[in-house]
Amino acid sequence: MSRLTTQRDINDVVWRACDTFRGTIDPAQYKDYILVMLFLKFVSDLTREKREEYEERFQGDAVRVQRAMERERFIVPEGTDFYSLYAARNEPDIGDRINKALEKLEDANKAKLEGVFRAIDFNSEAALGETKERNARLKHLLEDFADPRLDLRPAHLEKQDVLGDAYQFLVEKFASDSGKKGGEFFTPPEVSRLLARILEPKPGERICDPCCGSGSLLIRAGEMVPEGPGGVRNVALFGQELNGATWALAKMNMFLHGFDQARIERGDTLRAPRLVEGDRLMRFDVVVANPPFSLDKWGAEMAESDRYRRFHRGVPPKSRGDYAFISHMIETADPVTGRVGVVVPHGVLFRGGSEAVIRRRLIEENLLDGVIGLPANLFYGVGIPAALLFFRMNKEDDSVFFIDASREFEKGRNQNRLRDEDIEKIVRTWRAREDVPKYAHRATIDEIRQNDYNLNIPLYVDTFEEEEPVDLVAVKAEIERLEKELATARAELETALKELGL
Repeated sequence: MSRLTTQRDINDVVWRACDTFRGTIDPAQYKDYILVMLFLKFVSDLTREKREEYEERFQGDAVRVQRAMERERFIVPEGTDFYSLYAARNEPDIGDRINKALEKLEDANKAKLEGVFRAIDFNSEAALGETKERNARLKHLLEDFADPRLDLRPAHLEKQDVLGDAYQFLVEKFASDSGKKGGEFFTPPEVSRLLARILEPKPGERICDPCCGSGSLLIRAGEMVPEGPGGVRNVALFGQELNGATWALAKMNMFLHGFDQARIERGDTLRAPRLVEGDRLMRFDVVVANPPFSLDKWGAEMAESDRYRRFHRGVPPKSRGDYAFISHMIETADPVTGRVGVVVPHGVLFRGGSEAVIRRRLIEENLLDGVIGLPANLFYGVGIPAALLFFRMNKEDDSVFFIDASREFEKGRNQNRLRDEDIEKIVRTWRAREDVPKYAHRATIDEIRQNDYNLNIPLYVDTFEEEEPVDLVAVKAEIERLEKELATARAELETALKELGL
């Protein structure tokens, strides 16, 4: 066998392919074209390898080969694979050909891919320019993905998650380039890993992200479950995403990471939850999310009449939807095994009004398990520091554990980052649940009541550093020494000026 395809090979090829669009359209747009082409190349190479295997096994019996191919992960109709489109790269209607090929691919795999490609138009003049320049861009794109190094047949990959990792690499790069827009569909991998390690998903559990973006956080939680026989993880993933293009990214992301059975719904979680069973919300063992911070116009007008009674502790302000997402997540957590982890802005910890009412009720119901303060500037396009809130439906005691992890991180040029050692310290401290001076404190509900249910971390973790006492005698002596040096320097300057006749 020839040299295996490495992670670096794939990352280099697909990132270079981005040059086709870079500077022409916004990264928030061109990511769709790049990632769809990566997915199409993967499906094409996977199908190609399987067909070759069956042709060898069945000694060229076309009927048996075709029958076997119809039972594979994806059905790729003739003319819809990457190589057919690459062969037609010089055709004047190449954009339309790509659209039609993706439409046929969807139709042949409705249960898995229905609607995934419909929002992405390879023949769009508005996005890709007039016919001549559009055709040139699409030709370059197809040629970039035809690079021999981009051999995505599973037998030729260095490791089986290399493709999913390449997808995550691209999504993270796009999030960085897109600024605030990028933050809407991507959670930094370090934060995802921290959330997953604290929540500790187990085999056989159901995990949900009600605003899953591109699915990176949900996948990270799923990957915490150890692989069983045949490399399969016994875990069920569920998600919902409002933005159509981002929902499509999440669907493709699940397949690229091997979570073929994941159920990712499209729609507004707060106004119209899709993860339901009959007339009630589905329940999950782990619910994790990085919702949009303080979402305006989230649907407060319908909260009082919500058919699922998600807002029975109170209706959050119409201009700040943080507690609306928290309320939804708690109501979808299993009453016995349920654990919830959510990223929030710090205002959620102490703001008044209806948010204070909801916060008090959650604490009095003994659902809040802990609060972790994070460093500032971890999230794309969001410079403010965030916190993690954790809830547990069946707590063993009534304590709330606070960690102030805001001061330990690696400073980057554009984004800060939690290092491995920072994550290890947080997880180790969380599991021990013991006080650590200036870092962690296990608070009782009585302490929180005395603070009027304010969860602001400095109320519980004292990080005040006393300044060293100033030695006034030494300071006075240093000033006198400096004054003598200054007088000497002035005298020398005066002498030099006289010698020069100035």
